[in-house]
Amino acid sequence: MSTDSKKYSILIVDDEDTNIMVLTYILESKYEVIAAKNGKGAINAAHMYVPDLILLDIIMPDMDGYEVIKELKSSETTKDIPIIFVTGMRDIDSQEKGFELGASDYILKPFSTNSVESKVKNQIKQRTNKNG
Repeated sequence: MSTDSKKYSILIVDDEDTNIMVLTYILESKYEVIAAKNGKGAINAAHMYVPDLILLDIIMPDMDGYEVIKELKSSETTKDIPIIFVTGMRDIDSQEKGFELGASDYILKPFSTNSVESKVKNQIKQRTNKNG
């Protein structure tokens, strides 16, 4: 990891406590982790903290991940934040829909530590390169 002092922040959005806990455990040593348990909470947290990356579950009650990404991508404050969908949905249509809405990548459940770490690192690196 680079020696610069900025600790990148990641917003984890999932309605399952277990998924939030596991993802936090995987990422908290290298990143500042913020969590939200539903779509409205995700949108509020994204505007309040403006994280460097969002890990977003698709299937949630009230407001699914597709609705959340539409709102985030339509806001000037959050439109450039990369979003990785975290989902158990393995069909191509779901993935294509996510990419059409602006998802940067997918992490399939059940996820491995290596997969999460490498996909997060890649998105942070791309964002850092894009922003200078």
